[in-house]
Amino acid sequence: MAQRVPKSGYARFLKEGAQHFKGTDEAVIRNIDACVELASQLRSAYGPNGMNKMVINHIEKLFVTNDAATILRELDVQHPAAKIIIMASQMQEKQVGDNTNTVVILASALLEHANVLINMGLTPQEVAAGYEQAAEKALEILPELVIDEAKDFKDLDKVKQLIRSAITSKQYDNEDIIADLVAKACVITVPANSYNFNVDNIRICKILGSGVSASQVMNGMVFKRGAEGNIRQASNCRVAVFTCPFDLTQTETKGTVLIENADELMGYAKGEETEVEAQVKALADLGVNVVVAGGKFGDLYLHFLNKYNIMGVRLTSKFDMRRLSKTLGAQAQARICAPPVDLLGQCDEVFVKEIGDEYVTVFDKKGEKGQVATIIIRGSSQSRIDDVERAIDDAVNTYKALTKDGKVVVGAGAVEIELASQIEKWGDKCPGLEQYAIKKFASSLETLPKSLAENAGLDANEILNKLYAAHEKGEKNWGVDIFNRGVFDAKEANIYDLYAGKRSAIKLATDAAATILKVDQIIMMKQASGGPKPRPPKPQDEEDADGMA
Repeated sequence: MAQRVPKSGYARFLKEGAQHFKGTDEAVIRNIDACVELASQLRSAYGPNGMNKMVINHIEKLFVTNDAATILRELDVQHPAAKIIIMASQMQEKQVGDNTNTVVILASALLEHANVLINMGLTPQEVAAGYEQAAEKALEILPELVIDEAKDFKDLDKVKQLIRSAITSKQYDNEDIIADLVAKACVITVPANSYNFNVDNIRICKILGSGVSASQVMNGMVFKRGAEGNIRQASNCRVAVFTCPFDLTQTETKGTVLIENADELMGYAKGEETEVEAQVKALADLGVNVVVAGGKFGDLYLHFLNKYNIMGVRLTSKFDMRRLSKTLGAQAQARICAPPVDLLGQCDEVFVKEIGDEYVTVFDKKGEKGQVATIIIRGSSQSRIDDVERAIDDAVNTYKALTKDGKVVVGAGAVEIELASQIEKWGDKCPGLEQYAIKKFASSLETLPKSLAENAGLDANEILNKLYAAHEKGEKNWGVDIFNRGVFDAKEANIYDLYAGKRSAIKLATDAAATILKVDQIIMMKQASGGPKPRPPKPQDEEDADGMA
């Protein structure tokens, strides 16, 4: 038998099937190429004129969207370096809710320019150090570019202006309609201390049919189901909430009732009816005219609910039940009983309404304030409605970020050009090899307004020249005008971006790029085979076989 020859080099330390890449050419350049390729797929989706991507995920669900966070989440990317950029964009999504595509495009532009510098002879460590210096300088300059600070988060017109840009990049031509819906919902639900605003207080109900312009906001909750029983409307409601089914409970053990004649049968049925009626009458005596249950309504209970003019609503989701209890100020009961009055919820009106071909139950809290607001989205197709929902989600998260830090900067690429212009000048004065990386950082910032112009079908070089000329004259708020195919004052056009969003995007993109540049080895273990094979069934004994026969 031949002896096994040991492997040479790094492979001898690893299991069979492991892969190892080392050095600038094998590790750094490979990582850069992968990240640049990923960003090239998303760059065309950037801005109001961004193209949609059709993504079919692993369970064959269709997504038609230009939302970078959704595209990256459903792509299931495997490359480890590309995953670092994806994690950075996901962190941006969690912290701010917008500018996810900005993180990916800026990080990949930094890596693309780093490739040029490495080929010139700079080491990846020098490039990463230069990028980190430039990012610190950019974050020093950024506060000087703040043009406004939101303080009154209940001013409907002001809120509309500030969240409009976040919607425009997702739903071009519908931004005014959606901004109006989101602003109303946010202003209704924002607490006295706006810092405690919770995005979960804004619910979404999606109903097929009509168009986006038919969407509306309800101060309260809307559920896509009808009412139980005959009562379809109630006003000045007292609401009892039960987490259990509104039906006769089954005992844990089986029971047998011996009935010997017809009188005993009638008496048994009558006793059951009497007990059920007593429970429903006790609720009616408390003034309850709406009952919400977490399970099915029994026929006998429905009969007495109709008799006492009480409306029945069934909810299947415990999260909806919890949120409804919070909205109405009720405390959910675990069993059918007549709870104290202070544990009952209050609602101005509960009614069943037909929207499109769907019956919905509305818990309407009339007035200017409320705990929960519901945006009813209409649309011609499910993918269209889903995309509007993503735009609304981004806008609500933008409002939440505003309540934490109300400072805003101008949009339309104006901030990026101003930062690039100032960092370029600062880089000329910096000693050492890092100045090359600092200048490339400035060039990378140009990629964002350049992508805006390219996606709008404009000549990117011409637009960049016009922008630099305007910023040299001191016009710091000039950006890309995709409507009139030129440049304009973005502040006058009310195009705003969150200061917190820009700050976070620059920091996350730089950190991701620097992390990838500092990787000089890739070691990939062999993937697990799925565990040991299952044990085969035991062979049957002859006696067992005879017994079965």
